[in-house]
Amino acid sequence: MKATVGLIGMGLMGQPMALNILRGGFELVVYNRTPSRADRVVQAGARLAQSARELASQCDVVMSIVSDPPALEACLWGPEGALAGLRRDSVLIDSSTVSPALARRVAAACAERGASFLDAPVTGGTWGAEKGELVFMIGGEAEVLERCRPVLSTMGQRLLHLGAHGSGQVVKLAMNLILALEVDALAEALALVRGAGVQADKLIDVLQASMARAAVLDIKAPLMLQERYAPSFPLRLMHKDLGLALELGNQVGVPLPATAAAREVYSAVRAEATEDLDYAAVARFWQRPKSRP
Repeated sequence: MKATVGLIGMGLMGQPMALNILRGGFELVVYNRTPSRADRVVQAGARLAQSARELASQCDVVMSIVSDPPALEACLWGPEGALAGLRRDSVLIDSSTVSPALARRVAAACAERGASFLDAPVTGGTWGAEKGELVFMIGGEAEVLERCRPVLSTMGQRLLHLGAHGSGQVVKLAMNLILALEVDALAEALALVRGAGVQADKLIDVLQASMARAAVLDIKAPLMLQERYAPSFPLRLMHKDLGLALELGNQVGVPLPATAAAREVYSAVRAEATEDLDYAAVARFWQRPKSRP
């Protein structure tokens, strides 16, 4: 008999992930702090729980994908948190992007309750979530991953086991650091080309034919050229991830000067934003009046 799956978090990623779990034939229970965000998924066949605790008490596999460490702590701990309802021998999988230290703390809390844990952050954006083509970066025991492979495979093409608890989060932060720097570099290069009087799309033409080409730039370059920044990967979350990477660098004694510089640029754009933007909107840093210091 197939496992009953629970998913906490009905945001940009959670909703399409939930729909793919349902398409995979699993019974699904969902929870979101704002219940209306789950309407589409409930209409597709999921059951709505009234709390994270209620959800966990009904499920063999509990997944979470929320915005940041405080949100994860809020949905896991406390009298109505998922940990309070977690079944013995169940598995908790967190696909949020948080610190490795928090992932290890969750793993310890699960072990105290006789449950298993995987930190399994994802990459692929909303388009990957919708197509079921996410890449999971997984920390935890290989045996637990194999138990959960049928569920995770409904959402992702590649399930990469990276090591012990926290390893998935380490790699996710390192990868997002690279993505943020690549997009920041493209925005800066486009500003230079425009400032020198050359059409910005000419740079893209050359990038596509050169070793500087990167898949993320294929996605983000059109947004920058058109100045359209509807969030696929929100800038506020990339800003958060850069902060987590810098925090980890400080903890392990690895300086990250390029990351620190890029975060200043993301910080400036985030501070001026009045709407939720994709992180490609870092290009706005160079679109401000010439008076910028």
